[in-house]
Amino acid sequence: MTDLFSLRVAVPGDLAALDDLLGRSYPRLLAADYPASVRVLALPLITKARPQLLSSGRYFVMEDAAGALQGAGGYSRAAPGPDGAVAGGHGRIGHIRHVATDPDHTRRGIARRIMEHVLDRARAEGLSGIECLSTRTAVPFYAAMGFVARGAVDVTLGAGITFPAVQMDRGL
Repeated sequence: MTDLFSLRVAVPGDLAALDDLLGRSYPRLLAADYPASVRVLALPLITKARPQLLSSGRYFVMEDAAGALQGAGGYSRAAPGPDGAVAGGHGRIGHIRHVATDPDHTRRGIARRIMEHVLDRARAEGLSGIECLSTRTAVPFYAAMGFVARGAVDVTLGAGITFPAVQMDRGL
């Protein structure tokens, strides 16, 4: 099914389309696993694309034949900080960043293809492992990709807002 979609490196010009994808994806897909009281505070912060990711060469988008974004995701060499900022990052562990799939196109292999590409690129870059701060919703997906859950964490999004997540990792 992913033959209908093409994968490419994201560019800064994808910012508005990526904001749209995140705005379609996260509210619908996270609704079953997070109460409204968490979503109302977190969604305005997590549905915004990170310009530094779009210019990193380590963030990818999947688009359909018409050029509409249907999925996205990537990695950084540094762990995400508050408000999505990235600091440091010279170790051998990468960090999965801002993965999303259009809610009308889930279970079609889009996220899997993006993640396989991310893992291949991270491995080729010399990283020995990769971590992610998974939403509760995405834990089964990451487990199927070989990640192991290490425990629940609260991610600081900024302005005192925290978001419950699950720390996961895997070797490369």
